[in-house]
Amino acid sequence: MMNKFKAFFLIFFLFSVNYAFSQRNLNSINNTSNDSISSKRTKVILSGKTKYTDYKIISHKGDTTYIDTTLSIKKDYKFNYLRTDNFELLGFHNQGQTFTNLGYDFSNVKLFPDIGFTAKQFSYLDIDEIKYYEVPTPTTEITYRTGLQQGQVVDAIFTVNFSKRLNVSMSYKGLRSLGAYRRSLSSNGNFRGTFHYVTKEGQYQIRGHMASQDFFNEESGGLPDTEVDKFESDDPDYTTRSYLDVNLDDAENQFDASRVYLDHSYKLISSKDTVNKKDFSNLKIGHILTNESKSYEFIQTTETTDFFGDINDADANDKKAKSTLFNNEFNLEFNSKYVLGKFKAKTNLTQYTYGYDTILNSNSSIDKIKLKGNAISFGADWNAKIKNFKLNADASVTPGNSRLSGNFLKGEAVYEKDSVLTVKGSLLLSSKSPNFNTLLHQSEYDDYNWQNDFSNVNTRDLGFVLSSKWINGTLNFTNIDNYTYFGEDNKPLQFDGQIAYLKVKANKEFKYKKFALDNTVMYQNVSSGSSVFRVPEIVTRNTFYYQDYWFKGKPMLVNIGATLKYFTKYKMNAYNPLLAEFTLQNTQEIGFPTVDVFFNAQVRRTRLYFKIDNVTSSITAKNYFSAPNYPYRDFTIRFGLVWNWFI
Repeated sequence: MMNKFKAFFLIFFLFSVNYAFSQRNLNSINNTSNDSISSKRTKVILSGKTKYTDYKIISHKGDTTYIDTTLSIKKDYKFNYLRTDNFELLGFHNQGQTFTNLGYDFSNVKLFPDIGFTAKQFSYLDIDEIKYYEVPTPTTEITYRTGLQQGQVVDAIFTVNFSKRLNVSMSYKGLRSLGAYRRSLSSNGNFRGTFHYVTKEGQYQIRGHMASQDFFNEESGGLPDTEVDKFESDDPDYTTRSYLDVNLDDAENQFDASRVYLDHSYKLISSKDTVNKKDFSNLKIGHILTNESKSYEFIQTTETTDFFGDINDADANDKKAKSTLFNNEFNLEFNSKYVLGKFKAKTNLTQYTYGYDTILNSNSSIDKIKLKGNAISFGADWNAKIKNFKLNADASVTPGNSRLSGNFLKGEAVYEKDSVLTVKGSLLLSSKSPNFNTLLHQSEYDDYNWQNDFSNVNTRDLGFVLSSKWINGTLNFTNIDNYTYFGEDNKPLQFDGQIAYLKVKANKEFKYKKFALDNTVMYQNVSSGSSVFRVPEIVTRNTFYYQDYWFKGKPMLVNIGATLKYFTKYKMNAYNPLLAEFTLQNTQEIGFPTVDVFFNAQVRRTRLYFKIDNVTSSITAKNYFSAPNYPYRDFTIRFGLVWNWFI
């Protein structure tokens, strides 16, 4: 991973120098927006004819925002390894490790099942998380953050337009961090390369990306009970956490993935409105290709039978679980005022494989080492706009008896009133197979071999989102039939009842002169199925901070404050490093507050971040755990920066 990291920086440096002599300069971009730049809330100082709106970020769905070089409390929340607000997640002590879910989102369920091993996929970048760009000059963003004991994370993005119609970007996020406890090393890498092109008349357009991702972790198995006692009693001989023994001495797991994605379309018919000179109808054919491979392996030199149980090794050379998904979508899109927007009919041809190359356990009764098959699905998308209302729908059905059979429907209605108020209602109906690792799994350990024929998981999610200048909030009510989970014995099970899950989240910031108090509160209730689906009732985050410009001429904007985060006690799921999954446990309740102190500053297009995690850990009870037997991080000082430049 580190060799790829060095190679990327060499390419990036040569590319930047080459273009530095041929492009005009952008002197400065200064604005006051909190997130993506909005033209109604932005003050810009530019040179020449270049505008800040020329530096575009385009999402998978085609939504456009602009490169944002501001400093805000929202940026502080996103300055982490995932580079997203992780309010509903509780990280393990070392960055690059997994996370415990404090809340769940079922509003974006995928169409097809995944390989599983979900604890390894929090930092996996999916198709809808890849960004495309359009920039008038070569543009770079470097994010750096210190790790925990001999390590750091760097995320570098470089993008350039070879012409107005062709953009290419390269991105690499690399992490290596040793951690404070034994056997907690993380070493991860995410490479992304993107391009998009459109012909002069806009008749043909194409975009695509390539992603290669790898996630390596040493696995400690957590602390034995005797070492947990030393941690909780605050034994002064063990304040250096590496002195504590761990359950596993030589275990590690590796998750690798690669993906090629291509989306292109050709406009067959186009008509013009002679009055408004706008396209009011057209017929377009399109094709989307996705080829994605994933693999997972648990590696251990010396077996630990007192931790995982009896073992019968079949001496297999390749012990990886592998999956491939090859999908071709063919679509026909019609855009017209007579259907109030766009209508797209689509057909997907899908091939999948999942499994192993051989039997891994000589005592196993598994009679099939691979799951594979084909499926064809039919569906349609509809996007309409009526004055201040937007209507979106996405439907698909996969008939037959294959493991990909199921159906999917998602609809949403959005009302927007300028930038003052946005209200969205959404409905999702999904029926699909559980993840593949719940259907088939092999291991040298006897207790970790199974072959299941589970029913489809049926999910229904009703959601509402409110965004306004007064308050922001979300409400989701979710029902799940055939919920699939890992029980206390570490085996996958299906719940024969119904999960009924309510989640309400609200955010409000209060400001007074140079001070502000930002509050986010989430309430959750599981009225049915709480024996297998568990979440804390209350999760809250409260940030009190000071923000102002310092020094003559206002060259520096500072952001200083403290964040209190707390969640109520509940029987948090346990982490299993062999499965890379979370399992039920009924012996320990976990819930605790943490306080982080931060000092952030912006100097032109550079944002500096200085943070002290869990600052009160030295005076509070040692009851903070990310999962049973896995302590959360102690008092930790971190430094980092985000630096943009425009050549």
